[in-house]
Amino acid sequence: MVFDFLKGEFIDVISWLDDTRDTMVWRFDRHGQAIKMGAKLTVREGQAAVFIHEGQLADVFGPGLYMLETNNMPIMTTLQHWDHGFQSPFKSEVYFVNTTRFNDQKWGTKNPIMARDPEFGPVRLRAFGTYSMRVSDPGKFIQEVVGTDGEFTADEISFQIRNVIVQQVSQVLAKSGIPVLDMAANTADLGKIIANAITPQVAEYGLLIPEFYIENISLPEEVEKAMDKRTSIGVAGDLQKYMQYNAAEAMGQPGSAMGAAMGAGMGAGMGMGMAQNMGPWGASPAAPPPPPAPPPVPAAKLWHLAENGATSGPFAEADLAGLAAAGRLSRASMVWTPGQDGWKMAAETDLVRLLDSLPPPPPKP
Repeated sequence: MVFDFLKGEFIDVISWLDDTRDTMVWRFDRHGQAIKMGAKLTVREGQAAVFIHEGQLADVFGPGLYMLETNNMPIMTTLQHWDHGFQSPFKSEVYFVNTTRFNDQKWGTKNPIMARDPEFGPVRLRAFGTYSMRVSDPGKFIQEVVGTDGEFTADEISFQIRNVIVQQVSQVLAKSGIPVLDMAANTADLGKIIANAITPQVAEYGLLIPEFYIENISLPEEVEKAMDKRTSIGVAGDLQKYMQYNAAEAMGQPGSAMGAAMGAGMGAGMGMGMAQNMGPWGASPAAPPPPPAPPPVPAAKLWHLAENGATSGPFAEADLAGLAAAGRLSRASMVWTPGQDGWKMAAETDLVRLLDSLPPPPPKP
C-alpha cells in the first residue's frame, strides 16, 4: 500500500501490494472517506480493482496505470450524473481482487457415496483430491460473495466450493456405471466430467475452476481387506496350498488362537503316536516288525555260440564251462547274450573270468 496525501487531506495514489498467499480481496483504506478526482490507480498483473459507489457496483479496472477522471470512469460518471470534469473529491469503496490461481485446494467426501457396482453390487465409495480456483468476474465475486468484507481469504469460499464439488462427485460416481476395479484407470475422465458439471455453479460466484483432480477413490476398509484376501487366493492358485500357508503363518504367530489350536493338535498327535508305540497300558512295547525280504536274485545270463557259420545255444555258464573244458569255447570264440550289442569274442565279455578259471592242460606223461 502507498499513501500519498496532498495537503494532508486527499489520497493521490491507490494501489495494493499483496504479501500473503491466501488473500482474495482487500479493501483499500481511505482517508476522510474521499478519493481525489485525478488520483492515480495502479493495478498490477493478477489484480483487478472494483469501485463500489454508494452500495452499487461501479467501474472495474484491469492491470494498468489509470488517472481517475470522468473519461475513464463511465459507470461512476453515470451514477454521479457528471457531465463535465471537475476537481471535487468523491466517495467510493475500492476493492482489490486477486485474479491469480489459488492452487492445491483440498476436497473430499465427508460421508461415503452409495453406488451400484456391476460386479460387487451396492458399495460405499469415498473420494478425495485437489483443485485450483481463480476469480474470473471480479465484480460478480464482490457482489455475490464478498459483500463489505474488508479482507476476504480463500478459506472463506473454499468450504462452499467443496460442497458444490462433493455434490457433483456423488452424482457422477453413482451414475458412471464404471466398475470399482476400473475407476482408478478412469480418474482423469471422471475429473473432467465433474469439472464440467461444477463450472456453471461456481461461475455464479464469479469463479472459475481451471484444474480439478481426483487423487483416489476407495472402498471401506473391511471391503478392501476382503478384496486383498481374494487377490491372495488368486495369486496362490491352489486353495489347499493357500490354506496350508495361512495355517503355517498362524502357527508362527505367538499367542494367536490358531497357533495355540495347531500346537494342541500337534501335541495330541505326538501323544497318540507315543501311545501306539508303547502298546496297551501296563504292557510291554510291541515287537518290532520283521525285516523286509531280500530282493530276488537276478536271472543268470544265457549265451549263444557261433561255430563254423552256425549258432548254437542258449547255454548257461555251467554249460559253457563244460564246452571250454572240451575245447569248444576259447577266448577267440564268438558269443552273444541278450542285451549285448552284436557278437563279440569271449575275451571281451564277462566269460573271460570263466576262461581264466580253467586249469591248464595236464602235463604229458
